[in-house]
Amino acid sequence: MSQIDYIVKPGGQLSGEFRVPGDKSISHRSIMFGSIADGTTHVTGFLQGEDSLNTLRAFRAMGVEIDGPDEKGGVTIKGAGIDGLKKPAESIDLGNSGTSIRLMSGLLSGQSFDLVLSGDRSLSRRPMKRVTDPLALMGAQIDAAEGGKPPLKIHGGSPMKGIDYQMPMASAQVKSCLLLAGMYAQGKTCVTEPATTRDHTERMLNAFGYPVTTEGNKMCIEGGGRLTACDIDVPSDISSAAFFLVGASIAEGSDITLKHVGINPTRTGVIDILKLMGANIELLNERTVGGEPVADIRVQSAKLKGINVPEELVPLAIDEFPVLFVAAACAEGKTVVSGAEELRVKESDRIQVMADGLVAIGVDAQATADGMIINGGAINGGTVHSRDDHRIAMAFTMAGLRSESEILIEDCENVNTSFPDFIGLANKAGIKVSVA
Repeated sequence: MSQIDYIVKPGGQLSGEFRVPGDKSISHRSIMFGSIADGTTHVTGFLQGEDSLNTLRAFRAMGVEIDGPDEKGGVTIKGAGIDGLKKPAESIDLGNSGTSIRLMSGLLSGQSFDLVLSGDRSLSRRPMKRVTDPLALMGAQIDAAEGGKPPLKIHGGSPMKGIDYQMPMASAQVKSCLLLAGMYAQGKTCVTEPATTRDHTERMLNAFGYPVTTEGNKMCIEGGGRLTACDIDVPSDISSAAFFLVGASIAEGSDITLKHVGINPTRTGVIDILKLMGANIELLNERTVGGEPVADIRVQSAKLKGINVPEELVPLAIDEFPVLFVAAACAEGKTVVSGAEELRVKESDRIQVMADGLVAIGVDAQATADGMIINGGAINGGTVHSRDDHRIAMAFTMAGLRSESEILIEDCENVNTSFPDFIGLANKAGIKVSVA
């Protein structure tokens, strides 16, 4: 695959009403849960990015009949039932998707067959002990590569038992993995998290008629239940919307409305942080669709100021920090982010890669062990490397709105994992970006 680079010309402002692609977290789960449900699940608004398509292909490979997606993101899943998955003919390649491999390692550890979950170069560097260690406590037998990294070989037929697990770090993927394994375990599985993380798994399992009980930060599930098919309308992904929330905030004269965006309270940290910085953001037409809260979001440009980001908001905005670092670079004064060490084990080390990129375009940014210190000021332009990370590439695209000269962003092919036609939508909104 030839390398794709972006060139962002300086300046511009954002305007118009548009809809960003569907929520990646909800798209993944709609396929996983629909596949093991009884009956036929209809999904609309499914994200046709590489990550969620890899999840869809994985369940097809395990014998589930899935039609679509059509041009509007329509998918029909003929559920195989809780024990209806079949051994795939070969190992399952999940590409770049950390969500897929972590959630599926839980869901598949209780199956009767052996299988291997693998991924691309980036995924093969990501830590899996955080899921394989607690799964082993439940009775799962999983072999990993050196350092506990993918590929993962899951041995089927292991009897699973429920555990009461205190998570050492806040991670929705680990929590979800253990709850899904809990469906196949004897007795009750409980997971307590140290801070609130996204709750799409709990909401969607309840929508499929499989109860998850929540008391504070403790979630419990009983083994041996069944899921009943339902219809899912996937809202727009707030992580994708975040780029335009920041872009419209930092580009003078901007005024945009993003339609039908998921505003799940475990995901709105990006809005809360931007508002603390002085952003002008309004939620309009708030409603609930398929158990998930949704709104249209209007953003007008504003003079942002640097802040100390409250640590309790960090897990609620973990995927949005690359573009929040760009907002901080455009804000007046100093912004300090701490408690975000999770960023070091994403598709790239997002703390170091963003700090290096910001410094390369003239920003005063300093990486710390668990975050960053940024003094806002002028952005000069220059060359940055995304390290094959979709969110880094899109974050630096927004920096061009305030740059004094053009920004070249190297290695942007992975943008398609989460945001198909990002360039088209960005240009339509008013950003001057093209493929080099």
